[in-house]
Amino acid sequence: MSEITTAVMLKCILLLSLLSFTNSLPSVIRLGGLFDTGEIEQEHIFQIAADWVNEDNSILPNSVLKTYKEIHEPDNCFVVSKKVCKLLSYGLAGIFGPHSPMAAAHVQSISDALEVPHIETRWDYRLQRDDLSINIHPRASTLNQAYIDIVKKWEWQSFIIIYEENEGIIRLQDFLKETSSTNWDIKVYKFDPEEPYRNLFRQIRSKFSKRPDQDICIILDVSKKHLRNVLKQDLHTIDLEDFQYSRANITGFKIVETESALYEELLNETNFRLLRWKADTVDSLSTTSAMLYDAVVLFSKALQDLDNGKYVEKFPIISCDDISKGTDGTSIINYMKSNKIRGLTGLVHFDGQGFRSSFSLDILQLSRQGLKKIGAILPGRYINITDIIEPEITNQYSLEHRKYVITTILNKPFAMLKNSPRQLSGNERYEGFTIDLIDELSKILHFSYEIREVADKKYGVEIDKEKGIWNGMVGEVLSGIADMAIADLTITSTREKVLDFTLPFMHTGISILFKKPTEKVKSLFSFLSPFSAEVWLFVMAAFLGVSFVLFLVGRLSPYEWDNINPCRQEEKIEENCFTLLNSMWFTIASLMQQGCEISPRSSSTRTAAGIWYFFTLIMISSYTANLAAFLTIEKVVYPIESAKDLAKQTKIKYGCLAGGSTKTFFESSTISTFRKMKEFMDKHPEVLMESNEKGKEEVYKGNYAYLMESASIQFLTERECNLTQIGGLLDHKGYGIGTKKGNVALTAWVSTGILKLQEEGVLHTLKERWWKQKRGGGKCVEKPSGSVRELGLGHVGGVFVVLLVGVLLAAAIGFLEFLWKFRKYSSSEVI
Repeated sequence: MSEITTAVMLKCILLLSLLSFTNSLPSVIRLGGLFDTGEIEQEHIFQIAADWVNEDNSILPNSVLKTYKEIHEPDNCFVVSKKVCKLLSYGLAGIFGPHSPMAAAHVQSISDALEVPHIETRWDYRLQRDDLSINIHPRASTLNQAYIDIVKKWEWQSFIIIYEENEGIIRLQDFLKETSSTNWDIKVYKFDPEEPYRNLFRQIRSKFSKRPDQDICIILDVSKKHLRNVLKQDLHTIDLEDFQYSRANITGFKIVETESALYEELLNETNFRLLRWKADTVDSLSTTSAMLYDAVVLFSKALQDLDNGKYVEKFPIISCDDISKGTDGTSIINYMKSNKIRGLTGLVHFDGQGFRSSFSLDILQLSRQGLKKIGAILPGRYINITDIIEPEITNQYSLEHRKYVITTILNKPFAMLKNSPRQLSGNERYEGFTIDLIDELSKILHFSYEIREVADKKYGVEIDKEKGIWNGMVGEVLSGIADMAIADLTITSTREKVLDFTLPFMHTGISILFKKPTEKVKSLFSFLSPFSAEVWLFVMAAFLGVSFVLFLVGRLSPYEWDNINPCRQEEKIEENCFTLLNSMWFTIASLMQQGCEISPRSSSTRTAAGIWYFFTLIMISSYTANLAAFLTIEKVVYPIESAKDLAKQTKIKYGCLAGGSTKTFFESSTISTFRKMKEFMDKHPEVLMESNEKGKEEVYKGNYAYLMESASIQFLTERECNLTQIGGLLDHKGYGIGTKKGNVALTAWVSTGILKLQEEGVLHTLKERWWKQKRGGGKCVEKPSGSVRELGLGHVGGVFVVLLVGVLLAAAIGFLEFLWKFRKYSSSEVI
């Protein structure tokens, strides 16, 4: 009996030994993930966590995790149901996600019914957990208590709560409960989804305007995607550069251990995979991503514990049509609740109710160098503050977020009144280049503004030198009526003495506006126009030269001599038809494309004639082609072509704007031409105009030239085709924004904005818009008319070269003919 018992015991021991070396979990364990559209980062984190668990031999050494992912619309529960059923058909060990509340609640009900573990990483306000669900996110009440503790630490007595979504008030209800035991004064506001956020802040500011010395304490509960200065658990992922130099004392909390080596390694791996998928990289991992990674690791640890305590052949394939149950879902959740790991979000540990209640929060405060850790909230609600950062007030902030009064003057296309069927008010009444410039500057420099027209409708000149009184826009900035003058205000040395100017936003100069002549100039000798005078001289020289060569070659060539009386052989009288006059007649007849009774017979003369024919062919064809154009095009000749021509004559009057920089230019110039023009305008004050519009009207009347900035002239000539610009620029200057003298910070600040707009090409775009597109721009763009010009020697010089070579060749042949005939004649005489 004892032998049998001993044998049985040995078999049992052997069986237990074999079981200890057998894997009690499937070789492939499948995990399902549900992700909202756009959660690409979470998808990659889910896969990376599974891959790293597979590479870690200390966790599930005999099994491999395989992930299945499905993407869904956040609030489409019908689609979510289909996605869950599809995942369950793979035989999952657990489902992770989704993040949206409605979809998560739907998935939770399915997982409870089918006994499949459901792991979440989202904020949840519920006070009880389901048996088949676990949430890595800290418990809402515990988080709220931490926030309350920090408010008490700061000794806030009066503050404002602003929330966006309805569940936000649930998140913050613990603050409201505290009012029963404290003397807190809490105001609660909700953002209206149909109104800009600034409207509510303006309302709050107006209510607290009576207490300017008291800081306004605000607790924000707003989604990150809607407002960049959201201070929620994801504070470390938000770009707060715009607020680093403000007076705001921004405090937030962080649960992710961003200083750990694991965090850096996971961030690098995530960006590597995002680049491979051609997606945008991230500067930091979100809290949801970090919790998802911890959830996968914790789930793997729970599977490891299940592996050590129970044999699981496989995780069954579940169909939503059959009410089939999962395997060991409750056991896995219990193992997760009892387990502890140190992850990216610190210590992950759960209480008896299944809530994550033991965690640490870093307290962050915004400094000039960025977010800085100033302390921590440790488990047990112990607050450890190590540093406090005082908010810095900089010159830049004192300039930003202010409202500036801007003076301007109506002048096309810089500032104009809008054409609108309805009555406009405020800034929307105006449009133009400088109006758009103001708007672009306000966007990048973060200020608001009010546009006002200058009262006396002048740019600004000194009207009382003893008292230093100026009129126009300059005077309004000096008196403090306006903070800035933004218009086509020219930077001059006299204005620089009383104002500070920014970098020029446009360069220009003085030029002449004149009316185009209505009569075209006609010439009696216009048929000479196809060739320049130089070409005509060379043609005449060629004619005389070729005639002389024909005469000479004809005389030298014996074949050009003919017996005039062939019947009397004993008395030979030879004659040559190429006399000097005949040669000229033959040449001119060929040039005129006509026939002639004289014809060359020898090779030399025929060579010369052939080359002359070629020359005349090219010249006559060129002349005919160019002549047709010149006879059909009438040339416009202006009575003046420059300021010097204007100063020399007295028939055409000229003037400029009274009280502008153009008149100042002539008054201060030392150049004799401009001094003479200044004296003329002083003698005839009627030529000075009240506005550029008046100057344009005077130009249209005729015999008047108006001196104004070339930028304004370009605008007019693009739209009014009877006007033109005469000559170049008389000087070079720039338009700048004028500020009060001594306000260097404001001037430099606005100059920085102008420089940025210039680098980004915004200034060029605005000029193209208002000069060539808006308000009838491009109307007078001259189309290519195929205009012709006289032909110079460079166009037909080659013809003369060919002619010269041909003439020389003809002369050489004639000389050879003469030598050949002379040799034969000499031989016959000897015999």
